[in-house]
Amino acid sequence: MNIQPVILWTDALIFALLVGVLVLAWGISRHEHLRAPWGVVARRPMAMGAALVLSVFVVIGLLDSLHYREKLAGSQADKPHYSVEVLSAFDALVGTLRTQHEKTYSAPLAMQLYAKEFVEHDGVTRREYPRLQFGGAHLDDAASRMPDITRRSAVGLAQGLALSLLLFGVLAGWQAHRTQVSLGEWLARWGEGRLGWPGRTVVGVLTLLLLLAGVLVHLATAYHVFGTDKVGQDVLYISLKSIRTGLVIGTLTTLVTLPLAISLGIAAGYFRGWVDDVIQYVYTVLNSIPGVLLIAAAVLIVQVYIESNPDLFDNAAARADVRLLALCLIMGMTSWTGLARLLRGEALKLSTLDYVDAARAFGVSHTRIISRHIFPNVFHLVLIAIVLDFSGLVLAEAVLSYVGVGVDPSMHSWGNMINGARLELAREPAVWWQLGAAFAFMFTLVLAANLFADGVRDAFDPRMGSRR
Repeated sequence: MNIQPVILWTDALIFALLVGVLVLAWGISRHEHLRAPWGVVARRPMAMGAALVLSVFVVIGLLDSLHYREKLAGSQADKPHYSVEVLSAFDALVGTLRTQHEKTYSAPLAMQLYAKEFVEHDGVTRREYPRLQFGGAHLDDAASRMPDITRRSAVGLAQGLALSLLLFGVLAGWQAHRTQVSLGEWLARWGEGRLGWPGRTVVGVLTLLLLLAGVLVHLATAYHVFGTDKVGQDVLYISLKSIRTGLVIGTLTTLVTLPLAISLGIAAGYFRGWVDDVIQYVYTVLNSIPGVLLIAAAVLIVQVYIESNPDLFDNAAARADVRLLALCLIMGMTSWTGLARLLRGEALKLSTLDYVDAARAFGVSHTRIISRHIFPNVFHLVLIAIVLDFSGLVLAEAVLSYVGVGVDPSMHSWGNMINGARLELAREPAVWWQLGAAFAFMFTLVLAANLFADGVRDAFDPRMGSRR
């Protein structure tokens, strides 16, 4: 084989989570009362538009979680040797975007370095901006840069628009056949917003995404769209690679938070008495400890363990992955208290209702009462907390990496990008594009998550439904 598959801890957990979500979706699709709230979400234009944007981030994150090592050139077939560098399917997809490194900083869509250097021409040494090795290397002079960028952008827009029209045509034909109406009638319903689902929003957001992708693809083949960082690496590539880190922090941390919050919160509210006192004491003590200090101490302990046992990790990616997994575990164990308090209060109220008292009187076990009467009635709170906390966890990673206790410095993340850019803002002229790219990607992901969370909250919260 020319490649050797590599399964990191976070890769296994991500795809296990994906399988769990698919199984849950299959189970929900078989029950009408479970499908109904998600049907409400699907009819909200903002929620569906945000879901499309989130799906792009998820696809990039999944592609970046398929890791492998390449076979070294010249190694024997019976005893192959593989590179120590761990790549992903996303790296193979972006091609030369990963390998086209410049000497140091360059501005977005530039042809020269950002700082002047002494360059020798015909025996004369002058101080000027050197040409980039890859960015704009196909051009003869700077005068042709803007016409070339305009042409490439126009071609990308045209191809994105053509692809969106093709997909819209396929969608229209399929929907018209499915609903047994003529194509013209379906188009009229789509234009008037009478489809029963936000068709105009879905088509509009998808078109914008395809237009943006077309422009980026055509520009990235010849320029550094978002410039380069201190070591000359493409900032667009770093920003896209950081998507996986943000998704891992937001999802795997939730897997740790939910069991603790659900079990302890419901137990405190249902059993009350000494059980409630002990659980309240635990999360009160945990909340009294500064979260950043607790996370920093735990991360440093993990870092010492990794450095003391280098033989357990055969490559740098495995070491960075273990630190990322440890960060998810630590953040999960320190962020469950808010949801536990919320579930405790709700369980206290539900445990005093008549049908719960009747179940106790008939001798129904506590486990069955909790699983059949308490948990189903607080599930909407759990679901709302998941989607609302996701954006907070993504931002928390950026803050922790900024102060130096986040993910490994060798791992791509928006927090590391911000941390690396903070000193460069004091330069003259300032290097702003690394911070700007991290802000743009993080803002898009968090905004999409919050908009989708609003739709889920409105659909699952009974009080919001009665208000409507």
